[in-house]
Amino acid sequence: MKSRHKRMVFIVVGLAALGGAVALIMNALQSNINHFFSPTEVIANAAPKDRSFRLGGLVVEESVKREDDGLTVHFQVTDNVERVPVTFTGILPDLFREGEGVVAQGKITDDGVFMADEVLAKHDETYMPPEVAEALEKSEQAKKLEATVSPAEGI
Repeated sequence: MKSRHKRMVFIVVGLAALGGAVALIMNALQSNINHFFSPTEVIANAAPKDRSFRLGGLVVEESVKREDDGLTVHFQVTDNVERVPVTFTGILPDLFREGEGVVAQGKITDDGVFMADEVLAKHDETYMPPEVAEALEKSEQAKKLEATVSPAEGI
């Protein structure tokens, strides 16, 4: 075999090995990605039932209920369109409050309750997680669109 052919085989084998390595890395990363969903998307069954994901929105006023064990908390998250009930067992962040932005990571149960493994709250007076701000903005736009279309126009 000529050295030119050997070089070509070496390059082809090297590219194939590089492609295989990239494919394995992408597969591993894909299984570890936690996608963000708003309450409207969760209610519309856009969120995965078998995987962990992030749910974000505002904690509904007067929805926080604590159980007697002192660690289990039930509350609702909204994007001002839909609400999703959340259950979390653990210590909540100090900045967790009703009416404030929150991102919870966990899974949705068959009965529609989001079982959170982790709850994150905003870290100062003006900050809101970008995903939560975007979801709230989309829900506000949807509300405005519904208000501008009268029932007679929809028929």
